[in-house]
Amino acid sequence: MSTVLNVIELRTGSTSDLALVESLMAESFDPRFGEAWTRGQCLGIMALPGVWLTIASIQGQPAGFALSRLTVDEVELLLLATAPAMRRRGVAAALLRSVIGDAQDKRAVALHLEVRDGNEAIKLYRNAGFAKVGQRRAYYRGTSGLVSDAFTYRREL
Repeated sequence: MSTVLNVIELRTGSTSDLALVESLMAESFDPRFGEAWTRGQCLGIMALPGVWLTIASIQGQPAGFALSRLTVDEVELLLLATAPAMRRRGVAAALLRSVIGDAQDKRAVALHLEVRDGNEAIKLYRNAGFAKVGQRRAYYRGTSGLVSDAFTYRREL
């Protein structure tokens, strides 16, 4: 019996990875909730100073990504996605640890994010030390007309 190691490889991404990001969002974000960004939105944000993209893979297969932005002395986790076939392997946790580490390296004092009410990722964020600090009512609007609140979270660094 052989064991396959679940090694998560992380690398810095660029605009040349936007097709991959778009594909991962299409797989990962249910359109009922309206969480995915367009390629144009991603391209626009990546052109701004302080924005970085982290790509995760397992055995050469795309596994997920995180898109983050430093503004003055705080970082915002803009997007985090894990390919459905790669879930429950620690990909999201590895990406989140990477963003936290990058934020600390950039001397940020806090990390912010928002997440849809009911998203399973809330447990991940709480376990990583994030505290709920706000709520945006009816923030997410999906393709089917479904409306969901967004929760905002903060973690001191």
